[in-house]
Amino acid sequence: MDPSVHQRIEALREQLHRHNHLYYIEARPTISDRQYDALMRELIDLEAAHPQLSTPDSPSQRIGGDVIDALRPVRHAVAMMSIDNTYSEAEVRAFDQRVRKALGESAKIAYVLEPKIDGASINLRYEKGVLVLAATRGRGNLGDDVTANVRTIGSVPLRLRVDPSSPIPDILEVRGEIYMNNDDFQRVNRQITADGEEPYANPRNLTAGTLRRLDPKIVAQRRLRFLAHGLGEVLPMPEVSYWQWLSLLSGWGIPTPKEVSRVESIDEAIERIGQFAEIRKTMPYMTDGIVLKVDDFQQRQTLGATSKAPRWIIAYKYETEQQPTKLLSVRWRVGKSGNVTPVAELEPVAIGGVVVSNASLHNIDQIRRLDLHEGDTLIVERAGEVIPYVVATVAEKRIKNAKPIEPPTHCPSCGAAVEKETDTPFIRCVNPACPEQLKERLAHFAGRGQMDIEDLGEKLIDQLVDRGLVKSFADLYALSADQLLNLDRMGEKSAAKILAEIQKSRGQSLDRLLAALGIRHVGNRVASILAEAFGSLDALKKADRDQ
Repeated sequence: MDPSVHQRIEALREQLHRHNHLYYIEARPTISDRQYDALMRELIDLEAAHPQLSTPDSPSQRIGGDVIDALRPVRHAVAMMSIDNTYSEAEVRAFDQRVRKALGESAKIAYVLEPKIDGASINLRYEKGVLVLAATRGRGNLGDDVTANVRTIGSVPLRLRVDPSSPIPDILEVRGEIYMNNDDFQRVNRQITADGEEPYANPRNLTAGTLRRLDPKIVAQRRLRFLAHGLGEVLPMPEVSYWQWLSLLSGWGIPTPKEVSRVESIDEAIERIGQFAEIRKTMPYMTDGIVLKVDDFQQRQTLGATSKAPRWIIAYKYETEQQPTKLLSVRWRVGKSGNVTPVAELEPVAIGGVVVSNASLHNIDQIRRLDLHEGDTLIVERAGEVIPYVVATVAEKRIKNAKPIEPPTHCPSCGAAVEKETDTPFIRCVNPACPEQLKERLAHFAGRGQMDIEDLGEKLIDQLVDRGLVKSFADLYALSADQLLNLDRMGEKSAAKILAEIQKSRGQSLDRLLAALGIRHVGNRVASILAEAFGSLDALKKADRDQ
């Protein structure tokens, strides 16, 4: 082989790594998108002609590889714990007092404040400076391997930059947030809507759903981004503080938020929290708060953690934005257990950068508490900046002779009479053959925490039930390719993939199956307890009440 080919490939990789760094880290690109694409195309062509020269850290790996069969579970070397939240200045000061009490009043304590990015948590593992694994937070100890998808994210370096003054640890786990810019969120939602699918409610849900896609090419099209905010396993660990650690990350080519500050008193921290309340409104991505961290790593070790969260960190979350809008109608939605839940259909309104057109009203008691009438003007907020929530009605704007919202007497799906549960505000359809109940049960059955049949989505379930192909969970396992091919927007590859996913779900554990069945009061935790105690369906069927 001509040595010049190898040299050219290395030169192209170096150029593309540098341009990625300039674009994503320093925000000062020096070439156009067309020039960048020409360099990438040349590299891809050379690697295709000389596959022995391909490497996992090549920029060409960002394009997206083959569709994978499933996401592999990964156990984290260091658990990814949750963070305690607060909404008040008093609780931030109480946090500071707890820290000072634990470390001693004479201790010098500094805090680092970072944006709380509304995305999906990720753990990136580098070995000898090369990305080898990207895993979701999952359950804290166990996440999913999404390396193939994360490789497509331009702001995630596949190979770290060598900094002679700061050697890269042999094992380096960087933690941060995968997120989507607001503009990209709107762009992707428009594409999803044009394809006849339901748009996502917020960037976080879209980001999390995209990360779990089995086709990296789709992930590459959605322009996810990454910012670092922590660390997992690091060997050897540099003797630095967190503030210095952020500087090291930048030197290695790992992006960190620009809106980060270090303070040496709680008064400064409170002042910064107030300033950031205005800054966050102008940022290109969603944030729901600011995170306050003890800077010194040794002090963090002394403070330790509870069973759920470290004692050296707290998240201050801002009060949610509220907006008035008009109630267009109330739609009654049937759930998997037969509960008939009211949903407010609203005149679309922008709240915190997201257009809201629906909000759950939970039950008839809430409707009566709000004194809800047809055509009312409502005050709506996004609880935790995620879930739309009706706060109040504006009675003085009520239309004359407006009718109060009343509960249905019959199921809106099957027409059967509904019943109100004793001593509860819940109304239920008790018809086990109700089509809407079946659809909701099937969606739950196929969910990630249950049987994990990824492509069994809402649109497909609607067709399967409406055409009478599926009347029970068991019917899923009797579906044929011919039946699927007769459905709308279904090709041979898609049909084969869905059937393969359904068959693969036969291997799920007993606890997942029990959780998937939708038995009332049997969620994932109770299902796990039952599976561990009885070991099989037969043993569980034979168990008496005392057991």
